[in-house]
Amino acid sequence: MDKKYDFSAIESKWQRQWQQSGLYKVDETAGKQKFYLLEMFPYPSGKLHMGHVRNYSIGDVMSRYYTMQGKNVLHPMGFDSFGLPAENAAIKHGVHPDPWTRENIAAMRQQLQTLGISYDWEREQATCLPEYYRWTQWCFLQLYNKGLAYKKKSAVNWCPSCATVLANEQVIDGHCERCDSIVEKKYLEQWFFKITDYAQRLLDDLDKLPGWPDKVKVMQENWIGRSEGVQIEFVTESGDPVPVFTTRHDTIYGVTYMVLAPEHPLVMKLVAGTEFEQPVKAFIDKVAKLSTIDRTSSELEKEGMFIGAYAINPINGERVPIWITNYVLYEYGTGAVMGVPAHDQRDFEFAKKYGHKIIQVVAGKGWQGEEMTEAYEEKHDGYAVNSGEFSGLPTPEAMEKMADHMEARGIGRRIVNYRLRDWLISRQRYWGAPIPIVYCEKCGEVAVPAEQLPVLLPTDVEFKPTGESPLKTSPTFAETVCPVCGGKAIREMDTMDTFVCSSWYFMRYCDPHNTEQAFARDKVDYWMPVDQYIGGVEHAILHLMYARFFMKVFYDLGLTAADEPFTNLLTQGMVLKDGSKMSKTRGNIVSPEEIIARFGADTARLFILFAAPPERDLEWNDTAVEGCSRFLHRVWRLFVTISEWNGVNDALPSELNAADKAARLIVHGTVKKVGEDIGVRKNFNTALSAIMEMVNGLNEYIDGGNVKPAILGEAAEKLMLLLAPFAPHLAEELWHQFGHKDSVHQQSWPDYDEAALVKDTVEIVVQISGKIRGRLDIPAAAGHEQMEQLAKAHPQYAEWVGDKTVLKVICVPGKLVNIVVK
Repeated sequence: MDKKYDFSAIESKWQRQWQQSGLYKVDETAGKQKFYLLEMFPYPSGKLHMGHVRNYSIGDVMSRYYTMQGKNVLHPMGFDSFGLPAENAAIKHGVHPDPWTRENIAAMRQQLQTLGISYDWEREQATCLPEYYRWTQWCFLQLYNKGLAYKKKSAVNWCPSCATVLANEQVIDGHCERCDSIVEKKYLEQWFFKITDYAQRLLDDLDKLPGWPDKVKVMQENWIGRSEGVQIEFVTESGDPVPVFTTRHDTIYGVTYMVLAPEHPLVMKLVAGTEFEQPVKAFIDKVAKLSTIDRTSSELEKEGMFIGAYAINPINGERVPIWITNYVLYEYGTGAVMGVPAHDQRDFEFAKKYGHKIIQVVAGKGWQGEEMTEAYEEKHDGYAVNSGEFSGLPTPEAMEKMADHMEARGIGRRIVNYRLRDWLISRQRYWGAPIPIVYCEKCGEVAVPAEQLPVLLPTDVEFKPTGESPLKTSPTFAETVCPVCGGKAIREMDTMDTFVCSSWYFMRYCDPHNTEQAFARDKVDYWMPVDQYIGGVEHAILHLMYARFFMKVFYDLGLTAADEPFTNLLTQGMVLKDGSKMSKTRGNIVSPEEIIARFGADTARLFILFAAPPERDLEWNDTAVEGCSRFLHRVWRLFVTISEWNGVNDALPSELNAADKAARLIVHGTVKKVGEDIGVRKNFNTALSAIMEMVNGLNEYIDGGNVKPAILGEAAEKLMLLLAPFAPHLAEELWHQFGHKDSVHQQSWPDYDEAALVKDTVEIVVQISGKIRGRLDIPAAAGHEQMEQLAKAHPQYAEWVGDKTVLKVICVPGKLVNIVVK
């Protein structure tokens, strides 16, 4: 063996050979247990960052481990390649997004290959390619035909200067990122997917996911936001119905005002031709400049105005003034809220500010009508007061009887409400999958037939910083032929949200080259669901929720046997530097390419896996990176030493001394621990720590003299196999240096000898009246009597006990002897 560890030559050599041999190519092998492992695919920005390295290194360890466990592992990669950055780059540099994106994909593919990740590159997908988005459009048609895709007016961010819709990411502190104009709200016709039809199933089926982190399931549960209550039918004095959903219908006698969202269509109808019309318009314009996040923030100063109209409280016939405020949104609930200041702190503060009456209708025991200083929000231990025939009832009973009363009178009904809203998929951008809909004067809205897909993005477009979608500059895209009547038709000009592309990509990997179907049923049923999914917790809501929604739709359509996409989920933490997330603006970026060039890919992988448990944030540490590099060099030197011994391939001798047994104990103990850390606990840092201790232990064994080469040979083979998932290039090179012909990554995971884990001696603690005084090595099988004798034979025993009387001796086999004295 060469005495120098030349990581650069070794890594490029094996990356080339793995690619040429198709080592990681898989198919649907019958009789072999499948394991589908997937990391969330990246946006092709052109540069890998350390967050990518961490994500993909975690996945690669698991992929290689389960392959060595004998499983048929599918481990694919692709690129989530539609989206705003490519379009912005096109506008900025005057180039089409397609070549810009393809160049970035090629660069990132090469970077991933230099990391030595075990991807089956023959399954690679890029969502911006027609052969992929053809099937994204087909997915749209499946939802459309099932009644789950529809169009309606919806509020969007509108820049009056650019005269265009802006994505949320393009709105900076309420201003357009391009021209700094104040952004307004505007209503446009938009496409939606009816995810709300699946709200209850999405909620219920979280129980099917024990392999997901609890925090992610709680986030999804809160996002779905199931609540049970009553929808109460208020009516304006002019006869317009105003339904209100509430979970506190027991407080209806305390309603002293009603709030409509400024966007509610009833608002302008109620103020039309009145003195309130212009002030209301001004208030609506002011609120339109606020983001949804601002309007729902607890820190927002609550503002409102009376619009000159009244509603009738259906329970008691009281007139209730109608207001509009900046904190009620039309998209939430019914867009109307009943104001009960006595029992909601937000309403209480609003009432104090604007002089609304405060009528307490729920109170605790012993209430004497005291003036309120804050809202009484107790729901379980209160009693109804000032509530007509329901006064005196405990709150739970009052809620039931009031709901019965409202349903009997037809003024309310029990319903289940969800915070979840339908998924708005329309984007007024170019670089996305075109929505396959045309509009015919004769036939109306018509879906493009599946056999006519894909609807291709036009290339005759201009990219100018005008704010207009480049699609509108194409002279060939808009006009088409109606697929029903053959007459003139106009194409839909919106493209799809990129989350649509990523909501089914894991299915396409199962059958990546199929030109007749998005995926064949037998192939998705072989591979799906994904056994282990890995990605950032920032995707807990949108991507993971949408992927679950798509999977349930596919299940209902008979396209798959699985109705959940991901059995197990690992959400890795961020990579930080100087306590902050790495970013160009902070100037704390660490380039993976520089680290690989300086230390090698195996070192980069080793540090990113060793520095912290996978689910925790990781602080970058240059010194620790150098430490990982030194460790791999130490491993190389250890194998150089072992290679110089004769007899390393001999059978183990029958007689072993204490040093031999200690060496085998650390080797077999490490095999056991590393297997459990990867396969059960997913604690790669502790697995690596155990491997490092094993290397130290073997060096100590060699330094101690009287070495048995067969023990070194056994240890070397197991160490190479243990290193394979973590440092694949080094492990492969060592494996071949030691005479093996096949790849180390095609070997079985090493087993361990239970007999080698049995210790001849154990270290115990000696205590005097509970205080630790010393330690002893004793026979592992020693009983109480022998443990007591050995403890009392300790050279310092007389000093510990002195002239005190021994009252009793407590022995815990294998752990301690406690001598109680007085």
